[in-house]
Amino acid sequence: MKQRIAHVALVVADYDEAIAFYTGKLGFTLLEDTPLGDGKRWVRVAPPGAAECSLLLARAADDRQRASIGNQGGGRVFLFLFTDDFRRDHGRMTEKGVRFVGPPREEAYGTVAVFEDLYGNLWDLLEPAAKSPE
Repeated sequence: MKQRIAHVALVVADYDEAIAFYTGKLGFTLLEDTPLGDGKRWVRVAPPGAAECSLLLARAADDRQRASIGNQGGGRVFLFLFTDDFRRDHGRMTEKGVRFVGPPREEAYGTVAVFEDLYGNLWDLLEPAAKSPE
């Protein structure tokens, strides 16, 4: 049996502002934007080169969903954006106005810094440490 996570739903306040943030500030690719009727859309974005998983931008439909915007991780890092060049991406994101909540740091698992998306959800920008030869 083979399984994979195809999409992660991210509750947003507005499709277009979320698309603008993810494509304009993070450099993601807009994979799909399909109208579903009644103002609903099927909107998927993903980082360049992503093959397995994308974000499904889901506009909040009621008060309960609106209450989760910006707090999908309950105050913890919610999503992890891996990169092959931390300095390049950190610099580009900083220039685009992405808010990092602390300085980059070196950890045993790699170089990492926490940033906020447009609603305040926390993400790790992470360049994994090179694996030692086995």
